[in-house]
Amino acid sequence: MNPQTNPLVEGRPGLARVLAALDGEGEEARIVGGAVRDWLTGRGLRSDIDIATTALPDEVERRSRMAGLKTVPTGIEHGTVTVIADGEPYEVTTLREDVETDGRRARVVFGRSWAHDARRRDFTMNALYLTRSGELVDLVDGAADAKAGCVRFIGDADTRIREDYLRILRLFRFHAAFGRGPLDPPALAAAIRNRDGLDRLSRERVRAELMKLLMAPRAGETLAQMQDAGLLTPVLGREGEVAPCARLAEVEAALGLPPDAVRRLGALAVRAPADAEALRVGLRLSNAEGARLIALAGPAPTPAMCEKGQKAFLYRMGREPFQDRALIAFARGGAPLDDEGWRALALLAAEWPIPVFPLKASDFLARGLTPGPALGAALKRAEEAWIEAGFPLEAAALAGIVDGAVG
Repeated sequence: MNPQTNPLVEGRPGLARVLAALDGEGEEARIVGGAVRDWLTGRGLRSDIDIATTALPDEVERRSRMAGLKTVPTGIEHGTVTVIADGEPYEVTTLREDVETDGRRARVVFGRSWAHDARRRDFTMNALYLTRSGELVDLVDGAADAKAGCVRFIGDADTRIREDYLRILRLFRFHAAFGRGPLDPPALAAAIRNRDGLDRLSRERVRAELMKLLMAPRAGETLAQMQDAGLLTPVLGREGEVAPCARLAEVEAALGLPPDAVRRLGALAVRAPADAEALRVGLRLSNAEGARLIALAGPAPTPAMCEKGQKAFLYRMGREPFQDRALIAFARGGAPLDDEGWRALALLAAEWPIPVFPLKASDFLARGLTPGPALGAALKRAEEAWIEAGFPLEAAALAGIVDGAVG
């Protein structure tokens, strides 16, 4: 076999070495899942490559070492060994079959049947294999679904969901990322029938899927379908506002900004700090994510403010909270995407170099103040006067501000 005929291997000598080590001498290794799906649908080559193999984990490790490759037992109990070649990690997993599930996790046994391995996966588009020689192996009609943008469960949708209720969220997330047209009707109906299973999931897993969904190209319309199906409130723990979230995605795109999951979550479900705190707890958000949601709740800058007022707002709030509030207000306000006032406001945080308050305690000690509360109060008065004056840096203006604060 010539591995260079495999389109996913071209330009990746490390991957070629991994496949060469694992494929042959009674064992077979194939690239599987998202990398194959994305290549097949013209989405380009993914940086992460998953490999399925008939070889048991011990044999994967032995063959890799013989080929001079490093291995890490990242999920050995589930049959996964990470093989590192040329600094790139490749997850290699032994073929498996589910023998017992409880809606959150499965007990698996290793096998050698590619058909059984395919049938245990969630969606047809994720059960595609590419051999070392570049042959596409499709055992569940996944290629047609991938090209059509149809996110369809393998086999019975209820059965697939009851194996792991997280697949309800994965259905919507994959539809937002890869789907075209309406959701697959049997899949949607099964998700609605089994929605009580969402309560059995860890909130960390729910958070991970939701944040990925929020970043997807069709997040807005997919969230609307979740809301119509009664599935959004159980995920958020509260009612969501889909329209401003969808509009925010349009605003980001119009301004050339990358999608931002935390900001979109804020547009979806945060109007006040209490909303942010409830999401932080309910979705097990990180401290940084929770703090950012709290920071974006509250009054927002508007184009009606004068430039001086906008800059004062930005100085006091900081770059990220200012931009978050401005973009969400732009989305909620319904102004045209080409509105110059809103565009300028939203981009101000990126374009204006926020100045640093130039006065120090020493400037006031030189005027006779002593360390203590009076010094702190004078510094605070001086900073407010400096902001009000438009952030001057000239020595004469600063001396006048110190005089006013001391007097």
